[in-house]
Amino acid sequence: MTQSVGSAAVSQSYELLGASLAKTQQKQEGRQTMQLLDSAVKSSPALQSPSPVPVGNLGQNIDIKV
Repeated sequence: MTQSVGSAAVSQSYELLGASLAKTQQKQEGRQTMQLLDSAVKSSPALQSPSPVPVGNLGQNIDIKV
């Protein structure tokens, strides 16, 4: 009987260890996701800025003949 109680305790401790590792992994993945979102938000204003001022007159005049 002592052996079965001991093996049950070991089994339960392995379950707790597995749950703890899973929780740690989820927290780490959450932090990585937040960092990814933060970096996307920080780079987004640069992408949404008004179009750059053209240099020279390339593409400024369009000749349309009808």
